[in-house]
Amino acid sequence: MSWLSAVQMVSGPIPADNFARLVVLLSKLPEHRPQLVVLPENVLCFGGDPQALQTIAESPNDGPIQRQLAALAKQFQFWLVAGSFPLRADDQVTASSLLFSPAGETIAKYDKIHLFDVDVDDATGRYRESDQYLHGATPTVVPTPLGNLGMAVCYDLRFPEQFRWMRQQGADVISLPAAFTQVTGEAHWHTLIRARAIENQCYLVAADQGGVHADGRETFGHSMIVDPWGEVVAELEKGEGVISVAMDSEKMARIRSNMPVSQHARFHCHWGKES
Repeated sequence: MSWLSAVQMVSGPIPADNFARLVVLLSKLPEHRPQLVVLPENVLCFGGDPQALQTIAESPNDGPIQRQLAALAKQFQFWLVAGSFPLRADDQVTASSLLFSPAGETIAKYDKIHLFDVDVDDATGRYRESDQYLHGATPTVVPTPLGNLGMAVCYDLRFPEQFRWMRQQGADVISLPAAFTQVTGEAHWHTLIRARAIENQCYLVAADQGGVHADGRETFGHSMIVDPWGEVVAELEKGEGVISVAMDSEKMARIRSNMPVSQHARFHCHWGKES
């Protein structure tokens, strides 16, 4: 039986401090394998100088932080979705989610497509991720022993076409590292995650930041694992911690057989420019 887990953190601006707390949290996960573990957005650097992420950015497959994350996956022998992490793309930076195997290999990279350029009625007020990051270009679905994994990040959650496309590519589980604000999370987090799981008859593993950060920003928390029927099978409200559930592949197959939404769909999502 496969297991799904999410780690919730209240990350600060110093990567070494976040990494030390992360190791403690990972040690609390169940010993069942295979297991997929999803970390929050900006898990190793959050809530400090806006330029800090650019400072710690590394080239793909090259850098001490990536090696540390790969070593964690190998040490604990699980599949690790390393939240989002800044990676260099020429003279710019992408907000990238990395998948590491239990062998410590980088299996996939997803660059966040939808950037959070939004005005929110909170202490921060104005968010402009595009001032820091380059938009990603391509969604990602990758095979794993737990099923096909679709990878998304935070604000992507509001764009159902991306999730439909991942389902069309065979996604069984979708990872969602996030740092939802308190205001937007309270309004929409539960509804959107359950909707994406129901629409696509997939597991959603949503790992959120969950508290007040060094810069005063408050994130919503409520990391969740939602099954293909839209049931919240695990949730952590606030603070740091972990949640885990056994993946019920038979239930997912039964839901898809009894209500074959993918076969019934009359509209299909295409990625890239149509000719």
